[in-house]
Amino acid sequence: MISMQCTIPLYNHDTIQLAHGGGGKLTQQLIGSLFYKYFKNEYLEQEHDSAQLVLSGKRIAFTTDSFVVDPVFFPGGNIGDLAVNGTINDLLCSGATPQYLSAGFIIEEGFPMKNLEVIVETMAKAAKEAGVYIVTGDTKVIERNRGNQIYINTSGIGVIPDQTSISPLNAKPGDSIIVTGNIGEHGVCILSTRNNLGFESEVKSDTAALTDMVSKLMKQIPDVHVLRDPTRGGLSSTLNEIAQTAHVGIEIKEDKLPVSAGVNAACELLGMDPLFVANEGLLLVFVAKEDTEQALHIIRESKHGANAQIIGKVTESNPGIVLMKGAFGNKRIIEMISGEQLPRIC
Repeated sequence: MISMQCTIPLYNHDTIQLAHGGGGKLTQQLIGSLFYKYFKNEYLEQEHDSAQLVLSGKRIAFTTDSFVVDPVFFPGGNIGDLAVNGTINDLLCSGATPQYLSAGFIIEEGFPMKNLEVIVETMAKAAKEAGVYIVTGDTKVIERNRGNQIYINTSGIGVIPDQTSISPLNAKPGDSIIVTGNIGEHGVCILSTRNNLGFESEVKSDTAALTDMVSKLMKQIPDVHVLRDPTRGGLSSTLNEIAQTAHVGIEIKEDKLPVSAGVNAACELLGMDPLFVANEGLLLVFVAKEDTEQALHIIRESKHGANAQIIGKVTESNPGIVLMKGAFGNKRIIEMISGEQLPRIC
């Protein structure tokens, strides 16, 4: 989801930069100033990861995503389960029950068949675990040295229950903000694997479909306000998008951010901030204050939610701005990532 309220002109660059796909300010410029300009319609104006549609009286969510991760195999997963899980999580963030996926492959000539089989087998396993079917697809092969081994596009359809209304527009002052796990795991994993950095403790990708967690959360707390998966651009970009879309302020606490020792050490070594690093298996959950403790309990019962934390709240003040409160009470503005910190993380 990218806010259409982007006012920075697109044409600061005459050509596409890597950062245009990084999930930060340049991505927002590209989508807000070009794609929305020509494609604008009531469905895109929902500003969500999935379009919410009505077909034959049924509410559905429809989403698509492309995966160009480098390397295609990494600790904790590969491009195949990343593609399936990422699309499932986008559907879940609309409150939908994921049902069907498509899979499109762009494969470079010379890619080992055994590697392709591992990827496809992993996709099948991930889909089965999430209770969805891969029902259609496409395959293209491009000339050697014209791509990056393999790219995968997945689209998904899910059914939204009649009474469900989950949207970044629903963020309300007083809401608590929960993050369901340690941040920055996927981005640091990819960077470490790609560059053979050899950190003392191996950081694994957090890629996972969060179907079970969201299903239980929705059943027990019908009035979940916002669900978002902070992938490209990390927590910083996603929180900024929500604040701008809902015209609210967001305040988070630095000492409540769950960061593993491995990610923290890697970020300190490389001069990175975990807030700007990509994730692939966690959610941001916005709920009313009175539902907070129950929501946290439900999330922590999931195998993917043991490290969940309440990291902040929604405020009336400073609409469109994300503030982080430090350990000594100081506050600083957290902006979207402005460049490309980790190319090809998804």
